[in-house]
Amino acid sequence: MNAKILLVEDDPTLGYVIKDGLAHKGYDVTLCKDGEQGQSIFEQQLFDLCIFDVMMPKKDGFTLAKSIRDKNTQVPILFVTAKTMLDDKMEGFRAGGDDYILKPFSMEELVMRIEVFLRRSKSNGHEQNGSFELGSFGFDARNFKLNHSSGEKVLTPKEAEVLKLLCIHKDRVLKREEILTTVWGDDDYFMGRSLDVFISKLRKYLKEDPNVEIVNYHGIGFKLEVKE
Repeated sequence: MNAKILLVEDDPTLGYVIKDGLAHKGYDVTLCKDGEQGQSIFEQQLFDLCIFDVMMPKKDGFTLAKSIRDKNTQVPILFVTAKTMLDDKMEGFRAGGDDYILKPFSMEELVMRIEVFLRRSKSNGHEQNGSFELGSFGFDARNFKLNHSSGEKVLTPKEAEVLKLLCIHKDRVLKREEILTTVWGDDDYFMGRSLDVFISKLRKYLKEDPNVEIVNYHGIGFKLEVKE
């Protein structure tokens, strides 16, 4: 079955070009013209991946992503934006986005990013040894679930990937570029800043157990420490 993609883009010409290009690659694409329509369609159907423009009428891409994340933390969200300011990219990750692609872009680049997400989603279903014990937490990496006596938190795909990588290499300092190239496939400056956002969110989720800590080695990387 072809992967289903929700594309929300208010520029009708660009929207058609992206939809047509992805359709030629075998994807089943639903195109919406604004954030409100995108929200409505998402609630009616199941999608494997979402692509949201940022600047849209009625409901912008960040607001739409936050609404989607309230209901579904697992579907990958990719932002398409002409913005180049770092703060805008950080806001996208805080809103629940997993990645972004800057206009103008080639269809080959977009397809590459989509395929990376879809391959990871498929591999999660076949992954072995996907459970980790972190102090009083249980982390089910295959289903993106972080369990604690205080409740269950379902992580986004990128949050789960970062935490899983830290778990696999527990008690070892992971270099920033190692995390970035493994999870994002790139280690540029903007991706480096986005990693800080994800680490901050993971620390917030793990704060219920003071014996579990993600330690920052300034200028080098991070280490997951679990005190006995």
